[in-house]
Amino acid sequence: MRRFALIILAFALPPSLLAQSPSTPGPRDGAMMAFESFAGIFGSRLKAAFDSIPAARYDYRPTPPQQTVGYIAQHLEAANYGLCERLGDLKHPATAKDSLADTVKARWPKDTLVARLEASLRFCDAAMARMEKLESQGKARTLLAFETDLAEHYSQIAVYMRLLGMVPPSALPPKQRTAITLPASALSPYVGVYQLDPELQLAVTMADGALFVKSTGGATVPIFPESDRDFFLRAIDAQLTFTRDARGVVTGLVVHQFGRDRSANKVR
Repeated sequence: MRRFALIILAFALPPSLLAQSPSTPGPRDGAMMAFESFAGIFGSRLKAAFDSIPAARYDYRPTPPQQTVGYIAQHLEAANYGLCERLGDLKHPATAKDSLADTVKARWPKDTLVARLEASLRFCDAAMARMEKLESQGKARTLLAFETDLAEHYSQIAVYMRLLGMVPPSALPPKQRTAITLPASALSPYVGVYQLDPELQLAVTMADGALFVKSTGGATVPIFPESDRDFFLRAIDAQLTFTRDARGVVTGLVVHQFGRDRSANKVR
């Protein structure tokens, strides 16, 4: 799904590195890229927040009239499907569980609620990926409603976390990373082209004993090793992990950012 890749690159890399689709002559619609980027930020923060809250506190609410943590999670799932279905012809196949009362779904186990919330975010990813351009006021309103809802509920759950003595994901300092030195022989196997989705590739190259990454139609930026397979960018909190098969052959990479992982297969 193209939107996954765009979310990663929109903040992990300079704007010039934003992908172009191989089938289109120019950069993708800037308005859609902006919507996709911010949806990725708030969606990932929400996922990280719900991940970090202990299962035993999913019935927590500051006062009786307020929603519990579990209630917010199931409400977000339903809202995501309801709003993102308006963006095009992609529809969520509802099941009997979807029609249960909100109060029932709010008491589902934490793992169930988090998995279903993440699935709804992936659905919205796919719905936005189908939109080449933002051409109608109605679609713009829907996107604003979707992202405002994500932001408002992240603010809500962040307050809950503070009251529980926890630090919300957006307030956590980035991990301090230290680059190490690797010989060219350790770096060269990572050189190649990695397919993030059907419309976006990352090319990893080596020059002067260092690795660089470049997206389709973008600029080239350095990546720095912190282990023999983990690399990071200096400007922002984003990392790449290269993967190998049982024989030790490099098969792909994983992009880590905003608490979410995006896999890419090595195609050459």
